[in-house]
Amino acid sequence: MPLVHMKDLLNHAYAHGYAVGAFDVVSLEFVEGVMAAAERSRAPVILSLAESHLEHYDFALLMPGMEAAARHSAVPVALHLDHGANLEAAVRAIRLGCNGVMVDASRSTFSDNLTRTKAVVEMAHACGVPVEGDLGYVPGVADMDTWRHPATRPYTTVAEAKGFVERTGVDFLAVFIGAEQSCLKSKAKLDIQRLRGINQALGMPLAMHCRTRLDDDQFRRLIAHGVVKINYFTALAEAANAAIRARARSAPSAGYLDLVQGVGAAISAEAERCMRVWGAAGRAAEVLACCRPWVPVEHLIIHDVVGLSEKEVTAMMIEGQQTLSAIPGVRSVITGKAMRERAQYRYCWQVRFAAPEVIDSYHGHPDYVAFTNRRFRPVADREISIDYAMESL
Repeated sequence: MPLVHMKDLLNHAYAHGYAVGAFDVVSLEFVEGVMAAAERSRAPVILSLAESHLEHYDFALLMPGMEAAARHSAVPVALHLDHGANLEAAVRAIRLGCNGVMVDASRSTFSDNLTRTKAVVEMAHACGVPVEGDLGYVPGVADMDTWRHPATRPYTTVAEAKGFVERTGVDFLAVFIGAEQSCLKSKAKLDIQRLRGINQALGMPLAMHCRTRLDDDQFRRLIAHGVVKINYFTALAEAANAAIRARARSAPSAGYLDLVQGVGAAISAEAERCMRVWGAAGRAAEVLACCRPWVPVEHLIIHDVVGLSEKEVTAMMIEGQQTLSAIPGVRSVITGKAMRERAQYRYCWQVRFAAPEVIDSYHGHPDYVAFTNRRFRPVADREISIDYAMESL
């Protein structure tokens, strides 16, 4: 189950001078293509879902496919929310399975960016999830939303980057030095000297959201100065588009399944090319050896109840499901009743946490404290509670 801590993954890349691709996926063809590339090249990889794409697919439907692909992979994988709009988006992404989140407040004032990012960091760190901050300007990640973003904005400064990291506590920082322009056909002009200064001041993994053309040497120069997470979508989409158009030209009467038949292979070829250029190929074994596995926790409670009718117990459990499932880091809350009427423990709760860190933040959360003190503890009898780390074979 090589779903690993994203912070460990990127810290390894930073320490060893290579970059991990954070490939934005919009369908299972993208997921399968990227994962096939990672398996062939034995490279660590980040599967990323961008909030700016949510009008084109259902986040809650695609995430289980991503998580299944990661857990069945032989290479290390992290799952990331890209361009999250706010705290609520980050909470939802963690609940659905992301173990890394980016908060995108780049179009806000510096002060508002600090406030919004710090709130996400406090929540996510309590769930064991690292956060990517965004300073300067990172445009939208999709061809279809280029019109929403201006072509130029101020570059990230060393002073702002240092102050931002110190005051927010982000784990990684997306910086703007010229690789993020909205022009897709011209070669980027990178401010490497600026990047060098930021890297020397921060000494932490940096991220780059590339929407313009970069050659192999430019990528290597970025990586040499701290860029170890490269967000990548546009070229994958172009490869998919080209495969569909080529198929349509060669077989004008082809149906949908025939038209998309080559999409996965085209995406996979471009992703693998990147993994090799960025130095991630062949790193899977050493990354797995040093990264913590990302392990969910099952919090189980079995108990009896005194002083309540069956109808009142049902109402209490429904309220508990609604209240507890909204706590950050809680992925699901399931309640049950013993099948044998005379069972010693007639009721159970199964609460799935995103990570072990949630155990403490959950029990300290004011909504949990209020519900248990007001509704649960006064009526619970012979309660047994235990946490299990869930590992699949």
